[in-house]
Amino acid sequence: MSVTTTPAVNAVLRVAPAAPAEAAAYFRASLVFHTDVSDVAAALATDGDPGFVVLDSRSTESWDQGHIPGAIHLPTALIPEQAEQLLDKSVPVVTYCWSPACNGATRATLALAELGFQVKEMLGGFEYWAREGLAYETWEGAARRDADSLTIPVDAENCGC
Repeated sequence: MSVTTTPAVNAVLRVAPAAPAEAAAYFRASLVFHTDVSDVAAALATDGDPGFVVLDSRSTESWDQGHIPGAIHLPTALIPEQAEQLLDKSVPVVTYCWSPACNGATRATLALAELGFQVKEMLGGFEYWAREGLAYETWEGAARRDADSLTIPVDAENCGC
């Protein structure tokens, strides 16, 4: 009697990948809701209006420690009472918080969307802004760290993504 063995399926393929059309729809939708640090920085670096505003949803202490130049400071808890005085509903808002490990920007983006604002969340948050060597402001003035070679090529203009 012969025994047929089925190769073990690894954890990656235990659940089969989506059909290409389903995958395309999912990833297209992801780009509707998210942007990243490099794309935000590139848009802000161009002359003229980038077509969006950047909103830092962290506490005042966090804002003072470092924030993106030109960002609007509006802690998540204050969004319901202050957003409509500080923001224009016709201008998309890109939110950020501390890092990929923090969902504060997600909560802020939800609060803004529920008030009728067009929103995107910046993946990576302030942590990756600083780790990519981009300039930021603190309560003491302008600052910049060396780029982290694990987040961006240090000898190239961009990652080529």
